Amino acid sequence: MSQKVYVEVLVDHDPEGRMLPKVITWEDGTRYVIDKVVDIRQAASRVGGQGDRYTIRVRGRESCLFFERSTDLTGNVIGRWFVERRTAG
Repeated sequence: MSQKVYVEVLVDHDPEGRMLPKVITWEDGTRYVIDKVVDIRQAASRVGGQGDRYTIRVRGRESCLFFERSTDLTGNVIGRWFVERRTAG
């Protein structure tokens, strides 16, 4: 079983407009440097929602980071980042 956990992400933007995540800050304040973005594609999450799935490598392990786009196109909040946390059960 998994749950959606929204996280703070430090992001660079390249000249073509791609968002490239660099650092994830977990709920407890721990910061994880993203070693490499392996893949970016549209995908559904196992915990609900759909958006951009970033397959990333942190400390030699691959994981998925999702960007969930906002449905409100007029505001200054374009979306939120989340990860899937595995829970017992």
